[in-house]
Amino acid sequence: MILVCDNLNTHTMGAFYEAFPASQARKLVRRIDFRFTPKHGSWLNISENELSSMTRQCLNGRRIGDIEQLREETQAWATASNDKQRGVDWQFKIDDARTKLKSLYPCFLS
Repeated sequence: MILVCDNLNTHTMGAFYEAFPASQARKLVRRIDFRFTPKHGSWLNISENELSSMTRQCLNGRRIGDIEQLREETQAWATASNDKQRGVDWQFKIDDARTKLKSLYPCFLS
């Protein structure tokens, strides 16, 4: 199984050893391929929004009988969604970042 994680400090193999007995944690960790997003990977927010939209628009309140029906339903939703070609309107501009995240930018002495 591939598990996509952001870089939160709890998203590690060690967290399994904290939550489960060592033998069980080892079995679980061996089955997982951890993939970490870039540290500044805003695309993860977009992915989370898409999954949330799919859940609300396609699956909410429905009972899906089997995996094949689930694939068909989610594929139909994805096709319709992709046909709309929506974009992301980033509201956080560079100048705003420099103001709000001032402490993260280097300070050069003259």
